[in-house]
Amino acid sequence: MQVLLCNLQECEEEVKKTKEAKVMGEFKRGTLHSGKGGPVVKSRKQAVAIALSEAGKSKPKPKVKKKVTKKSGK
Repeated sequence: MQVLLCNLQECEEEVKKTKEAKVMGEFKRGTLHSGKGGPVVKSRKQAVAIALSEAGKSKPKPKVKKKVTKKSGK
């Protein structure tokens, strides 16, 4: 029995890669549509944009705010 050990970030990357591969495969077969029941995508650039959007890579990463502690002057 093989145990799969990976942290959350590595697992998310695997999911994103497989999603991109699936979308690009649909584009190559000519079955990728823009939107639900929309026209067939003919542009490779548009197919890449759809793949990144579905994989969640096009979303901006949240910025982490640094905590600033006030020092008392007394």
